[in-house]
Amino acid sequence: MFTTRPEILGTFGVVTSTHWIASAVGMAILEKGGNAFDACAASAFVLQIVEPHLCGPAGEAPAIFYSKRTGKVEVLCSQGVTPAAATIEEYKRRGLDMIPGSGLLATVVPGAFDGWMLLLREHGSLPLRDILAPAISYARDGHPMLPRVADAIAAQAEFFTKEWPTSAATWLPGGEPPKARALFRNPMLAITYERILSEAESAGGDRVQQIEAARHSFMKGFVAEAIDRFCRTTEVMDASGQRNGAVLTGQDMAEWQASFDEPQTYDYHGWTVCKQRPWGQGPALLQSLSLLKGFDIGKMDPAGPDYIHTVVEAMKLAYADREAYYGDPDFHDVPIDRLLSDAHADERRTLIGDTASAELRPSVLPGFEEQVRRTLENLARTRGHGTGVGAGEPTMAHLKTAKRGDTVHIDVIDRWGNMISATPSGGWLQSSPVIPELGFPLNSRAQMFWLEPDLPTSLEPRKRPRTTLTPSLALQDGRPALVFGTPGGDQQDQWQLSLFLRRVHHGLNLQEAIDLPLFHTGHFPSSFYPREARPGHLMVESTVGEATIAELRRRGHAVEVAEPWTVGRLTAAEKDESGLLHAAATPRLMQAYAIGR
Repeated sequence: MFTTRPEILGTFGVVTSTHWIASAVGMAILEKGGNAFDACAASAFVLQIVEPHLCGPAGEAPAIFYSKRTGKVEVLCSQGVTPAAATIEEYKRRGLDMIPGSGLLATVVPGAFDGWMLLLREHGSLPLRDILAPAISYARDGHPMLPRVADAIAAQAEFFTKEWPTSAATWLPGGEPPKARALFRNPMLAITYERILSEAESAGGDRVQQIEAARHSFMKGFVAEAIDRFCRTTEVMDASGQRNGAVLTGQDMAEWQASFDEPQTYDYHGWTVCKQRPWGQGPALLQSLSLLKGFDIGKMDPAGPDYIHTVVEAMKLAYADREAYYGDPDFHDVPIDRLLSDAHADERRTLIGDTASAELRPSVLPGFEEQVRRTLENLARTRGHGTGVGAGEPTMAHLKTAKRGDTVHIDVIDRWGNMISATPSGGWLQSSPVIPELGFPLNSRAQMFWLEPDLPTSLEPRKRPRTTLTPSLALQDGRPALVFGTPGGDQQDQWQLSLFLRRVHHGLNLQEAIDLPLFHTGHFPSSFYPREARPGHLMVESTVGEATIAELRRRGHAVEVAEPWTVGRLTAAEKDESGLLHAAATPRLMQAYAIGR
């Protein structure tokens, strides 16, 4: 079939990401002798510079990876937790009934930097300078400003000038929005990373000692001190329409560190799909697979009405369970084994009929009846909130089909067989004002929590938000084979599901699977402020064809037709049974790129 670009093939290594510069940097690290983990981290730091509207140094960066040395698939948990003072009572005291989607109250402990350092310490190979140098160079010397970044800054220019002057100083040089495709610099961020590197190298020549010193600089040293000082002395306008200060402190940062976690897995037609546990939304993809196992997906047109209808209805059921059950397993009993069981899937599958559902229908497992009831009551009570300034995750409002939930993504496989999929996000320029001594803003991931008690996603101190960030790794017949992912908030697992199904059932290569028309539903409540839901909604790219759109509407879907090439930002990489490496990247938005040789 026709594709917009070739699937990349090679044997030495492949890197694919949502920005061509980050992909090129990752490939340069492989050429230097680094491994997949070195390349992924270097690419991630560069993405903070070139896509600052989608990720930043104070965000989060969950990843899933296979290490040839250990022979294990592991999850990197670099999702920071809530501050010690983040209680429902504290937020209610401030007159809030929902955590705003921007500003300082939405901030959790920054997790990305410590996560990358942990990954490099345990699995990387190159000196820290090699990893940070490209990002420092692009921040100090400049990088081409993406039109979408320029648009995002221009849209916030008046607000920055009036309410967030430290952001205006960084993003509006000379008082004006930056020009698209012109060089843009963030010298203060370059200075911050140079100082971290200098303090790291002053610890001596040992690579591990340098990494530990860098972790200290960020989580306990001068970076944490600047964050603590800013949070204690600053109140800013946020999406609630009022000025609020933070509850985050330097002590919160000092008491947290990134960790490794076991993956959640599901076996499907000879493949084992690995996701993070239900502190993230990843198991919703696994639940969707458990439901779809009972359908002959291979006989369906991978862009036809039967396929789209069946997949969407399965996702509606899986995401309904996400709302009722998922949350930090350290705080709540999440019955994920029961939710993924064959018996449960067989029962739930009967709910998928010939017409679209407009109801949110979570499972009601024995022992969880009251929890499900409270969840549905809470969702009904909070329906209809307004948006406010800076609400939610970044939108691409300049597109006719504006979508919430962009971030960035990276997939890497090296010549040794190491592979990693990472979805860095948070700390974007719209989320929070820039800390002037550091050159970057904080994150807003706490907006995932509810200010109602006794729910899996109720706000509590030192708890992980149920993140939407959900990288994927799959084994074929027990052999680590495929890494894939996408930006897109609540849509991430929806778009990834289609990529995986088309690869498994229709024999498409990665680029073919990515280039086919994409779709998703906003049927369930958004994870982002103001948590809106659109019952029965289905967005499809117009390239599915008028006949398919008409048939989906006949089946009861509230179809929203998107312009061609506007839905999804998938990337993927695969190592086949012969050892050949494959990689692909979406043509949508004209910036993702796959590189390899």
